[in-house]
Amino acid sequence: MIGRVRARARSVPVYYGWFVVGACFLAIVVLFGATFSFGVFFEPIQSAYGGSRAGVAALFSLQTFVLYAGAAVTGGLVDRYGTRRSMAAGGLLLAGGLAIAALVRPFLAFAVAFGVVAALGLSLLHVVGYATVPRWFGRRRGFASGVATAGLGIGMFVIAPTASRLMAAIGWRETYLALAGVFLGLVGVATVFVADSPDSLGIDASDEFDSTGSREDSSGRRVRDLARTPSFVLVFVGWVLIYSTLFTLLSHLVPHADDLGMRWAGVWALSLLGLVSVFSRLGIGYLADRVGGTRAFVASSLGMGATMLLLPGARSPALVLAFAVAYAVGFGGNGALLSVVPAELFGVEDINTTFGLTLSAFAVAGLSAPYLAGLVYDATGTYTPAFLATGAFAVLGATLVWFAGRLAPASP
Repeated sequence: MIGRVRARARSVPVYYGWFVVGACFLAIVVLFGATFSFGVFFEPIQSAYGGSRAGVAALFSLQTFVLYAGAAVTGGLVDRYGTRRSMAAGGLLLAGGLAIAALVRPFLAFAVAFGVVAALGLSLLHVVGYATVPRWFGRRRGFASGVATAGLGIGMFVIAPTASRLMAAIGWRETYLALAGVFLGLVGVATVFVADSPDSLGIDASDEFDSTGSREDSSGRRVRDLARTPSFVLVFVGWVLIYSTLFTLLSHLVPHADDLGMRWAGVWALSLLGLVSVFSRLGIGYLADRVGGTRAFVASSLGMGATMLLLPGARSPALVLAFAVAYAVGFGGNGALLSVVPAELFGVEDINTTFGLTLSAFAVAGLSAPYLAGLVYDATGTYTPAFLATGAFAVLGATLVWFAGRLAPASP
């Protein structure tokens, strides 16, 4: 059945890589729809299990850490077992984890199902969803990656409000069960069309890659050696610093707006961040094919840092929403090129392992930035120092990635 569907897709006069982009788009919709809808379930989970807000928030921290730290391992599994098997395993783990979390009663069992089992599924989907496209595209790599990663904005914008309506109608546990079924179905469709590379299906990709026909990094450098190079270290540290802004915003933008008496503006700002990023991913991804992915990534990251430096001055609803739009432009462009940067700097051989290892930088940023921003607020009574610090960190991080681009050898 799957073979027949794939054969029909290959008979369409469209480069098969675009079917792969569609599959990755669906995986990313599921990935970020699942992770960023947690806030909708926060109060019902707290009500069901009792305890403090910090205890419930720790569930999200646990899932975030396993998702991104686990990518260093799951990336290697994708390279070993292939994208289709890995995507299917990711869908099963995510759906199974959410279903178990909905059915179990002890809090510890809930935490393991949600924060470990489902998170490992998310980790597999993240690696496949982001790292597969660079193997299919060279000439249009930035735009193709932008289309695939636009699933983040769609997931943020659609899944959370849908879950909220479902929860009001049928309850939070039943909503998790329903989402588990929907996510499994979407990943199932994506699994039909995803494939490792043009070579794996015998597809001519000469229009995307240079005349040498090389779509793999011929240097033979292994990932364990790559991780010790100055260019990789610069990229890793740069990502930690750049994404300190995002995790700070996800945790503290709404409380910051609430302190100013306009909580609704903080909530809408996060929604706008997701929606606007869809368009910036497409536009900056297209531009990256002309100016270079790493160069566009650095410019987008500088934009994230610069707008973060302006956030303390946004003290009205209009300015908070304007901040979200401006930040989303850089965030969207940055996110569209996450897998493009490792592909450009380090090649596409073992790209899943390389990307997964680099992605573990998110685990560092996700664990440290929200906590440190909270400490700053507790000590000073304001988020201003934290916002200014993370903005400066992002500017520094972008500079480090720029230096990495100067040091790394060019790759196809």
